This record gives sequence, C-alpha cells and structure tokens, in this order.
Amino acid sequence: MKFSAQEEYGLRCLLRIAKFYAVEKSLTIPEISRAEGLSEHNAGKILRVLRLGGFLESSRGQIGGYTLTRPPEEIMVGDILKVLGGRLFDDSFCNTHSGIADICTNSIDCSVRSLWRLIQDSVDSIVAKMTLKDLMGNEKFMFDFTSGGGIAERN
Repeated sequence: MKFSAQEEYGLRCLLRIAKFYAVEKSLTIPEISRAEGLSEHNAGKILRVLRLGGFLESSRGQIGGYTLTRPPEEIMVGDILKVLGGRLFDDSFCNTHSGIADICTNSIDCSVRSLWRLIQDSVDSIVAKMTLKDLMGNEKFMFDFTSGGGIAERN
C-alpha cells in the first residue's frame, strides 16, 4: 500500500503555509518549493489542486502568495487526502483489478476485499478526526494522538 507523492507533498506544503497562518503571512511558490525541496513547477501544480479543493487562497502582486482559507484546526486531514488523491480502497477497486476476466473470480466471497475495507476504515477513522493543526505537532505528539490520547481528549 502506498500514498502518492502528491499526497505527501501536498500535506507538507499545507503544513508549511499553516505555520504562517497566525502571523497572516502568505508564502510564494518559490518560497514553498525551496523550503520543501520541490521544483517550482511541481509545487505550483500541487498548490493549484489545494486551492481548487478549497484549502488555499492565492493573491497576486508583490505581497502575494498562498494562505489558508480557514484556521488549521478547521481543516481535516481526511478532506485534504480526498482532494489530493482519494481513498486507498473503494468499491470500484474490484472492478478495475479483476485480472483477465470481466468480473473478479472472487466477487462473491473475498477475504482480500475485506482486508482492504478494514484498512480503509481504520485510516478513515483516524484522518476524519485529525486536523491540520494536529499535524503541526511533533512526532511524539502524533504517536500519542494515534495511540488514542489525542482523539479521546477531543471527543
């Protein structure tokens, strides 16, 4: 199972911009690309996807750049991942991975499909409760969060 480069870089770019949200500073494509080690072209494509997804707004001019459309604590990681790449598993997966047959030979009773659904449900349950602000914490905070501490405290 893999997440795409777009999901990884998109989250990193949003986190970079989120760090400046409180001081109302926008970041330009060159600033973001340098800070994240991306080409300006790649950063621009990812930022466009995030802007069209409703997470960023852009302004032109000398003081222009990208800013969040709302506070980091109001932006859910699950929503970001949907815009950047979609789900790891959905029901259309079985139709597109049926092998040489038109219909998967295991379409009636498939333990593999059950595994993918279980994994997807587990991922969904975590990212649906996690905000961009949560990702702004350090690794220890994230470990504590995913171990149940952060989720339980907010519910």
